[in-house]
Amino acid sequence: MIRQLTFCLSACAFLSGCVQAPKPYKRSATATPRPSTGKFWWGTSTASFQNEDRGVPAGSPYYFKTDWDVFAEEGHIPPRGDEATFSWTRFDKDVAALKKLGVNHYRFGIEWGRVEPKPGVFNEAAIRQYVQMARKLRAAGIEPIVTLWHFTFPDWLYDSKNKAQSNFLHPDVETAWKTYVTKVVGALSPHVKVYVPQNEPNGDLYIGYFGGHWPPGLLLTPGALKKATHVAVRMFRDAAGIIRRDRPDAVIMGIYSIPNWRKNLLQDPTQFVYNMMMHQNWDHLDRVADTMDVIGVNYYYSQDASVIRFIKRPHGELTSNYTQNGWEIDPEGLYETLMTVNKRYGKPIVISENGIGTQSEQKKIRYFREHVNQMRRAMNDGVDIRGYFPWTLIDNYEWAEGYAANFGLTHVDKKSLQLVIEPAGEWFQKFVRANPNP
Repeated sequence: MIRQLTFCLSACAFLSGCVQAPKPYKRSATATPRPSTGKFWWGTSTASFQNEDRGVPAGSPYYFKTDWDVFAEEGHIPPRGDEATFSWTRFDKDVAALKKLGVNHYRFGIEWGRVEPKPGVFNEAAIRQYVQMARKLRAAGIEPIVTLWHFTFPDWLYDSKNKAQSNFLHPDVETAWKTYVTKVVGALSPHVKVYVPQNEPNGDLYIGYFGGHWPPGLLLTPGALKKATHVAVRMFRDAAGIIRRDRPDAVIMGIYSIPNWRKNLLQDPTQFVYNMMMHQNWDHLDRVADTMDVIGVNYYYSQDASVIRFIKRPHGELTSNYTQNGWEIDPEGLYETLMTVNKRYGKPIVISENGIGTQSEQKKIRYFREHVNQMRRAMNDGVDIRGYFPWTLIDNYEWAEGYAANFGLTHVDKKSLQLVIEPAGEWFQKFVRANPNP
């Protein structure tokens, strides 16, 4: 709480009246044909760091750590542990659960540190295993979607002694990124058509380079945030170019965390907090939207944009209208977000993450049902929505919150290490079967 208070009050002093609203997005004058994506994408997603066990013994030349591992060792966040949900050594159990759920798409991530544990040292066996994962999904009738970066960097791009030159600000990151993407996409391209270059870069940039809660842990450094955003944009564009070169028919999806931010003129009279949140939503996306075919919207909650609301953020499921993370449940906020994204960019949309951390399966089912209804409402009002992905396949490590939120459609049975489908997963299975087209 002290850290949050310091952040918010300092932000007030620094930003009051200084942040202007983002400029309208300028679409290309030349209309581009909308890509064919086939049948509606009913899917779900995971992230490599949240789910993959290490799978490599300490002392191996391919043993690796990520910046998040080091950040946890520094005491900033809860440690993940080496087992996670065993999605590396026991991926077949994930495929079996996906088949039971009846989804036709599945998004998973590549762990850059696993692929390149040391600068220029590539684990070819790991790359082959990622290829095999994509092939197993295809064999099961499930389209693989590959995320090339989902928050984590190899530890050799994270400098504990000089965090201002870590991750997106490391002097070698852009060159290393192009090599990594070229290597991975080259191996995957015969089996993977849909790629996500970066997952939620907008949220990661603001939390890591201004809020201080995620690696590299920089607090109130607007210059670093601006520079890191420039680098992240170049990296996205470079990845898109590499993907197009190797797979001309690829579908590129950018994925962004887009809460429904509400104005509160009483608590935010100059609208500097609201405008800052709008910059968080759009600054990165505006500069790469022309490279993508589909925009992925990760929507979880609505929130008033005000300093007081950040300071007094609820913790836990205090009422039926909040999640374990203290997020306000607002299905109509999804509708508002979809309408806004559609108006700004005019591109096809996939709801790439939508979920709730809760111990109540009935609450989770109600959350999904009400949000799908708002998705249908947006579709009826002209929004081109191509898919819906509840977050997430398995209860897992929830980043800086540790193992403190139950988002999964399944959980790992600790004895059998198999996945047990939760009541919400059973509901989703029946819903998908009954509604191949929403």
